[in-house]
Amino acid sequence: MAGWSCLVTGGGGFLGRRIICLLVEEKDLQEIRVLDKVFRPEVREEFSKLQSKIKLTLLEGDILDEQCLKRAFQGISVVIHTASVIDVRNAVPRETIMNVNVKGTQLLLEACVQASVPVFIHTSTIEVAGPNSYREIIQDGHEEEHHESAWFCPYPYSKKLAEKAVLEANGWALKNGGTLYTCALRPMYIYGEGSPFLSAYMHGALKNNGILTNYCKFSRVNPVYVGNVAWAHILALRALRDPKKVPNIQGQFYYISDDTPHQSYDDLNYTLSKEWGFCLDSRMSLPISLQYWLAFLLEIVSFLLSPIYKYHPCFNRHLVTLCNSVFTFSYKKAQQDLGYEPLYTWEEAKQKTKEWIGSLVKQHKETLKTKIH
Repeated sequence: MAGWSCLVTGGGGFLGRRIICLLVEEKDLQEIRVLDKVFRPEVREEFSKLQSKIKLTLLEGDILDEQCLKRAFQGISVVIHTASVIDVRNAVPRETIMNVNVKGTQLLLEACVQASVPVFIHTSTIEVAGPNSYREIIQDGHEEEHHESAWFCPYPYSKKLAEKAVLEANGWALKNGGTLYTCALRPMYIYGEGSPFLSAYMHGALKNNGILTNYCKFSRVNPVYVGNVAWAHILALRALRDPKKVPNIQGQFYYISDDTPHQSYDDLNYTLSKEWGFCLDSRMSLPISLQYWLAFLLEIVSFLLSPIYKYHPCFNRHLVTLCNSVFTFSYKKAQQDLGYEPLYTWEEAKQKTKEWIGSLVKQHKETLKTKIH
């Protein structure tokens, strides 16, 4: 195949960085463009090391800025869209989330048509499928079953609408007469080095004498390592660029998991951090039904106060459901259609994440020493 180029939105983020590290190795790839609102100094440094291997262009801009998109899309062959606002606590204004996650995705699809970009891969989320109730049990779910989030909370709702837009755009006519091929990947909860959720959770535990909260002990999920999610994006890209594979993959969505054991979120956090002296809170936790109705009351209080005060409850019904459901999915369809096999084993993923958490603990201790002196 002739030389090609790839644009990654949200490429300075947790998943985007890992995708770019794998993209660098792709055959005949001439340029990677990375679009993000801002690049932190450590991200710029990481990418500068890759520039000896490939032309890597960093573009600071907003996916809601149509002029920015016009410049970013010139001469591009593939778009990997990872950019989104992730918010499970309803702390970000609804309008912001809907704008970035829905309108931003629609603008990117329209930009594909104008710039005649034939391949669009969308990073969706397991949350577009649910869970809708902590009483519902879904084990080894798959794409042929109908699972759809019923939540009106901005994050799952916006991601559901964005994925719908992406899959409906499959088959659109491009300006040069070509065809747009799209697909969406639905990863499970993603863990690994650099995870903003894990980082915040561990920093909270460090401030709490190494005690890990146990709000999620009733969940049973199959988290996925970030390196394996990145690999699935590479395989989706290859498949949508392959005329033999594209008929089966276009307009499809895929659940992306790996061989991480099925477990609760609390067990995962403890397994990844116990080596550094962390322990789970041994105190009794409230029954899930009580947590749920308490969350409902807090949401009512937040609504009643909204005209005069912005009160963000520390949890809500969606979060209680998310953290306490049995909700696992198989990656068999991705295996069959994309040739997906996890690049990293559970042992490798666990070790890499453990080492990273160790570095967070070290940084925390050094910060404490500085404050004392």
